[in-house]
Amino acid sequence: MTAVHEAAVPVAATTPADLSVWPASTTEPRPGDPAVGGVPLAEIADRFGTPVYVLDEGEVRERCRAYLRAFPEAEVLYAAKAFLCRSMIRWMDEEGLGLDVCSAGELELAVTAGFPPERIVLHGNAKSPHDLETALRLGVGRIVIDGPTEIAPLAAALGPDGRQRVLVRVVPGIGAGAHDKIRTGTEDQKFGLSLSDGHAQHVIARILDQPQLQLTGLHCHLGSQITSVKPYVTAVRRMVGLMARLRDQHGITLPELDLGGGHGIAYRPGEPALDPAVLARRVRAELGAACAAAELPVPRLIIEPGRAIAGPAGVAVYHVLSVKRTGARTFVAVDGGMSDNPRPALYGVRYAPRLVGRPATEPLTPVTVVGRHCEAGDVLAEAELPSDVRPGDLLAVPVAGAYHLSMASAYNLVGRPPVVAVHAGRARLLVRRECLADLSSRDVGV
Repeated sequence: MTAVHEAAVPVAATTPADLSVWPASTTEPRPGDPAVGGVPLAEIADRFGTPVYVLDEGEVRERCRAYLRAFPEAEVLYAAKAFLCRSMIRWMDEEGLGLDVCSAGELELAVTAGFPPERIVLHGNAKSPHDLETALRLGVGRIVIDGPTEIAPLAAALGPDGRQRVLVRVVPGIGAGAHDKIRTGTEDQKFGLSLSDGHAQHVIARILDQPQLQLTGLHCHLGSQITSVKPYVTAVRRMVGLMARLRDQHGITLPELDLGGGHGIAYRPGEPALDPAVLARRVRAELGAACAAAELPVPRLIIEPGRAIAGPAGVAVYHVLSVKRTGARTFVAVDGGMSDNPRPALYGVRYAPRLVGRPATEPLTPVTVVGRHCEAGDVLAEAELPSDVRPGDLLAVPVAGAYHLSMASAYNLVGRPPVVAVHAGRARLLVRRECLADLSSRDVGV
């Protein structure tokens, strides 16, 4: 256990739970029986089974509105990779956000669900011919060019009379993000074109030689789970500097600047989160000052929050399958694990699960919450739970709305969980549980 756990003093389980990282609609009408969106989690577990993802529609919508209030002059694109389904697409459309997608699959789902393709931006460091063909066929609004090899195929696919708006992804040389594996603004990773070695300028010059490609702006994405405004302010300064050099070298004034997303959220009580209102104020001020100094018009800002919209709106609910004490450690195993949440194993994300569905009066004790999969690294959380936790209990993990289902797998042929939306006291199924028949249908061998 960690030093914090070793030094922890048992706390009565009757202490009111800290709900600061739970959806704002969370209430606890009865001790130990929290409800989200007016629906008790125990009722959802009974009706839909476990594991189950619960998504608070009201929280999603309010987070969209908070971004639009903070950035009224900007274009806000929801990062579809965080979590996507038809209902989420409809909510984004109704709230006035655009989408950023990273594959033909995400793009096709969005358009077939009725989302306007001109409000979609296609990303990706290695776009396949199918990705590009789909984007052009469906009329995607912008394509972010990530490398020089995308230019000729895209121009050829457009033909002599075609036109496509594009952005260029630039690496500004800024290290930001909660873990090395999710830092994308530095020179030592696969995304974008370096600003410092001239590759970005070279690719931009090649794009300008292609009449089919309309360069509308620059794009950068610094990383994920960033909780400080400072890296974004630095990125604005460097990107405006490049815009000024492009004006001087090529006589062009780019009308758009996309600062990507990666806005950090709190996964456990007391952790920092990036405030979109503070971010907007600081970025707006820096953008205005940098453009004035460079004698450039202020470009239209684009931002791409995903986790910050979906993450805090989700809760994962599990049943406890076993409790095992080995040496000084207590392992609480649940009926999910790394197949429905690989993030702790991938880059050490820490969560704060709690017991739900019944009151608990026993003191809290340090435990390791683990999954059911055949990996020693299948650990969901180091936590404190009541010492009487037992098989059959329910555990709920808040901040589970982003990068859970979208990164889930069928490891050990355990189907992916369903997604249930809650709103105004009503629960409805958005994505059904993956069953063995779904998995077996792909197996066509003899």
